[in-house]
Amino acid sequence: MSTWKKILISLIILLFLLTAGAYGYGVYYFTSHFLPGSMVNGFNCSYMTVEESEKLLDERIGAYVLAVETRNNGQESISAQDAGLSYKSDGSVNQLVKEQQRFRWFLAFNQHQDYEIPSSIQYDEQKEETAVAALKCMQPENSTEPSDAYIAEKDDKFVIIPEVEGAALDPEKTCQVILDAMLTGKVAVNLEEGGCYKQPSVYQNDEMLVKNCEQINKLTDVVITYDFDDRTETVDRETIKNWLKKDKKGNYTLDKKQVTAYVKGLSEKYDTVGNSRIFHTYDGQEITVEGGNYGWQIDQEAEVKALTGLIKEGKTQVREPEYAHEGLSRKTNDIGYTYIEISLTAQRMVYYKDGVPTADAQILTGNPNVPNCSTPVGCYSTGEKISGYTVPGEDYPGSVNYWIPFGGGLGINDAPWRTEFGGQIYDFEGTHGCICAPADQVQIIYSAVEKNTPVIIYG
Repeated sequence: MSTWKKILISLIILLFLLTAGAYGYGVYYFTSHFLPGSMVNGFNCSYMTVEESEKLLDERIGAYVLAVETRNNGQESISAQDAGLSYKSDGSVNQLVKEQQRFRWFLAFNQHQDYEIPSSIQYDEQKEETAVAALKCMQPENSTEPSDAYIAEKDDKFVIIPEVEGAALDPEKTCQVILDAMLTGKVAVNLEEGGCYKQPSVYQNDEMLVKNCEQINKLTDVVITYDFDDRTETVDRETIKNWLKKDKKGNYTLDKKQVTAYVKGLSEKYDTVGNSRIFHTYDGQEITVEGGNYGWQIDQEAEVKALTGLIKEGKTQVREPEYAHEGLSRKTNDIGYTYIEISLTAQRMVYYKDGVPTADAQILTGNPNVPNCSTPVGCYSTGEKISGYTVPGEDYPGSVNYWIPFGGGLGINDAPWRTEFGGQIYDFEGTHGCICAPADQVQIIYSAVEKNTPVIIYG
């Protein structure tokens, strides 16, 4: 073997021995020292022994100050003295050194290893809580409570008003986050990132909130006008918004009780069946007429159903309510100017068409001296007129040419068997309650009268 080969082999063996020696020394050295890049509670303990590390921790804690970052780039601080921090060896540092991967020490020169041993840091709970409570961000004047996003009316529609995050901190959470940061030696803690601020429970993009806003706008974007001829009532956003309620699933719908109450109010205001009325007679008297079945009456159940449906379908319209009973005129004076006037005392009947008397006749009314035969006073509605009719009644001539029913069983009719009307005849030859009149006058009325025409009967 040549000399150069021997030298090369010797160098390789020497290098191997040196490397092995260096490796062995490194293993031995880092058995009692921290590896490079070792940070304990935020302090650099690289190459330090347990004693040196604990001394550093003890020294640094005495001078430790935590930067407390608040919302909107605010910053405050709490010192170790403020929180009563101190270092107390509990074997945690020694345990960290033992658990290092010392056999791979040669790979640790570019590492960065953070260790946290909060158990070795002692603190005064009362002092820490007092220090946190003294922070400016915890003072009432700097603490704005968060508010949830909500739906409000604005510019003729409903919109979502965004949530307000505010600046109010959760005291318990804040204390814990700051304490954790101090026990682990962090130089700064961000309270917002730590979740210390109270949060709104409902945000503007909340799925149910957005859905509710759409539902409210759809339900209130309707105008329904009730036409009562010379009066109107309007159901619009201002009315409907008070009828809204949430169902069990959280969706907005119409409160049937509120709609029912509204329709009931319409009925109380505009129904006229059975009302007492001031009436001006043909001879200029002003009298009060009570009773009878003439007038208007809203079918409340049907109208509640119709109104609810229109609102849900978003159908704006002018309408009349559903009626259970109708009159001829829908004006405030629902008798109007077309009506049949009957005076029992004068035994006279006058038919007015649009305010003009077109028929005027002496009549025969019910016999007041026979039980249940007198003609009732009041304001009644005419029914469907019939040509050729048999008037019911025992021992009573019944066949008539013209029959104009009113009051549920009574009627106005001609009387072919009679030649005299008026005067006091009705006291002894009166009818069973019906109104008999000469055929020519009854024919005039029959040819012009409409269903639901008022018949005003008074004494």
